[in-house]
Amino acid sequence: MTTIRLTAAQAMVRYLAAQKNEDGDPLIPGCWAIFGHGNVAGLGEALQQAGDTFPTWRGHNEQGMAHAAIAFAKAKNRQQAMAVTTSIGPGALNMVTAAALAHVNRLPVLFIPGDVFANRGPDPVLQQVEDFDDGIVSANDCFRPVSRYFDRISRPEHLLTALPRAMLTLTDPARCGPVTLAFCQDVQAEAYDWPEKFFDEKVWHQRRPRADAVELARAAELIRNAKKPLIIAGGGVLYSGATAALKSFAEKHQIPVSETQAGKSSLPWNHPLNFGSIGVTGSSAANAVAAEADLVIGIGTRFQDFTTGSWALFQNPDRKILAINIEPFDALKHGAIGVVGDARTVLEELDPLLGDHAAPAPDASLRASWLAAVDAATANPGNNTLPSDAHVIGAVQRSVDENAILVCASGGLPGELHKLWKTAHPNGYHLEYGFSTMGYEIAGGLGVRMAHPDREVVVMVGDGSYMMMNSELATSVMLGHKLIVVVLDNRGFGCINRLQISTGGESFNNLLDTARHVEPSAIDFVAHAASMGAIAEKAASISGLEEALARARTSPRTHVIVIETDPMKTTEEGGHWWDVAVPEVSAREQVRAARKNYEAALARRQAI
Repeated sequence: MTTIRLTAAQAMVRYLAAQKNEDGDPLIPGCWAIFGHGNVAGLGEALQQAGDTFPTWRGHNEQGMAHAAIAFAKAKNRQQAMAVTTSIGPGALNMVTAAALAHVNRLPVLFIPGDVFANRGPDPVLQQVEDFDDGIVSANDCFRPVSRYFDRISRPEHLLTALPRAMLTLTDPARCGPVTLAFCQDVQAEAYDWPEKFFDEKVWHQRRPRADAVELARAAELIRNAKKPLIIAGGGVLYSGATAALKSFAEKHQIPVSETQAGKSSLPWNHPLNFGSIGVTGSSAANAVAAEADLVIGIGTRFQDFTTGSWALFQNPDRKILAINIEPFDALKHGAIGVVGDARTVLEELDPLLGDHAAPAPDASLRASWLAAVDAATANPGNNTLPSDAHVIGAVQRSVDENAILVCASGGLPGELHKLWKTAHPNGYHLEYGFSTMGYEIAGGLGVRMAHPDREVVVMVGDGSYMMMNSELATSVMLGHKLIVVVLDNRGFGCINRLQISTGGESFNNLLDTARHVEPSAIDFVAHAASMGAIAEKAASISGLEEALARARTSPRTHVIVIETDPMKTTEEGGHWWDVAVPEVSAREQVRAARKNYEAALARRQAI
């Protein structure tokens, strides 16, 4: 057996550079890195030596660069993923939130945090967490519950099994998610005689498991017997590359389609069978169909509470849930009848079993009324009105190319965008709402732009989320990945403030002006963005925003536009109840009234 002597870190980098996807592209096209004493000498040296064969990008915040890596994988429909390395201790723990984000959303990312000395010679080292009862615990054990696969590399030869297992997890369509390889810092620098065959190029094929014949037959029977079926398209439709199959299936069998946050863009917005978003942030059209549906067909969705209206959306007493999902865990939720398999393959094999069967046509007037409401909500209100989020969405929609990618995450904007944004092409709508992570937006936009350098990327972010994490704005400028960023300044956490009031509470600690303060907050977002190298300006109105967006589209680098918005106004049309527990006892009359409404809503929720 021919061997080559390399350090463990050099071997890891060489192995990762040799992995390919079935399109011939690098499975792991490079690594984000912030170096510290846990990884600079080992992995840092290996990455520097790799050069352009395995590029390294520098971030400004560990969580931010992890978000960029995750967004890249999502934008690539999980066909590629990125690695992220940090030092031991706080640098590593800064990525735990991102690991949870990837875990919840079933997205691949490879975390390589530095770890303690395997030989324990210098214990305790700087930033080492010591457990009085467990000698093998380190800070990196925090990654265990939010990793699909976790391993600690405490000998060089551990990589011979750990790396293939990591790649298997990153590419498995059912188990896909974050991998953490906690890399002991002394081991990174240790040499080993590696089999040269270990570094041969390997192609990872995207498996498409077929459904069981019995499950397919049962699904076909359910669809044939349904009078009012509804499809809920989730993120699995996009990850499976099933958009064309979904369109063909829905058209042939005349089944209306609704979309989750992750599944939005599965069907063009102007398709006559696209009834819009579903659930708490859903369209009036989709939610009306859902309320009467006798068969809800979930395709690649987790049936999260925003999708199901906390399981109070489906009001037909005879309704059944048919769940098509590659992961059995998701296919059997809430008494669903499961079809376990790849979304595209299942639709292609289910179609001939149905023959020419077509369901009764859905009420097209529901869709027409909803689209009219969207146009009204997003129209220019004039220059003398403090704009709402919906007004800003309308301005952005009118100003960008239909092939643009819209990026957002937490707060009130995702609800408005889910309702109102019109997406013409797959992956044109990129929302992180599985974990609803504040601070994802700008870093995520950077990852999306790296995935699709030929498409315009527009980030919409509230002032509260901007303040949570904005440092990768400087990274986008540094790396030459242009973004258009629209910052909506409503002076605080407007979304949670509205929720607080709707549950009977008083505005408290959410808006800047109602939080404890000595001096009123006055943040100059334009100056701040400009200080990081972006072109920045403030728009005084919706008309001014559209003019600024026209300038931004021709800018040579990242362009930030700030606009003040109304923190209270939201789109009244559409939407659905969401289960947010209201106190049973309160001195406030408003809370007691909200509790009565809450109990009445609970009574309408169907049991499994």
